Amino acid sequence: MQIEHVRQAYSSVAELYIGLFGTSQQVHADDLAFIGRHLAGRPGAVLDLGCGPGHITGHLRSLGVDARGIDMVPEFIAHAQATHPDGSYQLGSIEHLDVANHSIAGILAWYSLIHFPPHRLDGMLAEFRRAMAPGGALVLGLFVGDEVAAFDHKVVTAYRWPLDEVSERLTRAGFAEVERLQRPSDGTHRPHAAIAAVATA
Repeated sequence: MQIEHVRQAYSSVAELYIGLFGTSQQVHADDLAFIGRHLAGRPGAVLDLGCGPGHITGHLRSLGVDARGIDMVPEFIAHAQATHPDGSYQLGSIEHLDVANHSIAGILAWYSLIHFPPHRLDGMLAEFRRAMAPGGALVLGLFVGDEVAAFDHKVVTAYRWPLDEVSERLTRAGFAEVERLQRPSDGTHRPHAAIAAVATA
C-alpha cells in the first residue's frame, strides 16, 4: 500500500477522527499510564510519531516531557498547532526522521505503524534505533492477533501482529523489551497491546 493513500484516507476523515479521538480524555487511562511510565522523566526530546491531533503529545508535555509531534496529515498538524500552541508539531515522515544519529531520548509510535505493510516494519525500527540514544525508550501501540494479518480498519487497511514477533523484531533492531500491556477484545474494540523497549548500547 502506498503511504500517500493512507495520508489521503486520514485527511478525508480528519474532522471525524479528531472528534472521536482528539483529546487525552478519550485515551484509556491504562494506556496513558503506560506511556507516561516509560517516556516521562527523560532528559531530551521525545518524538510522538504519527501524533494525529496532538493529544498524547500534549499529555506528555503536561508531564514535563520535551515531546514533539510529527504526522503526515496536514489537518492533524493544523489542529495540534491550534489546540496546543505551546507545543512543537510538524509535518514529516516517520520512516525517515529528520534528526541526528542517537539524538532522541524517546519515541512514541501509538498505532502509527499499523497501516504499513509487514515487510516495512524492520526498516522503521532500524530508523528508530538510529535516532535513539542508548537507553532511550520506545513505546508502541498496536493491534494484536495470532498471526500477522491484514484487516479492514475503519479508515484504511491495517495489520495485526503477534506480540512475541514484534518483540523479536525489536530485539533484532537493537531494542530490549521491558514491559507489555495487553487488553482483549471487549466486543467494541479489537485486541490491543502496548510494548515498551529500551535501546541497547
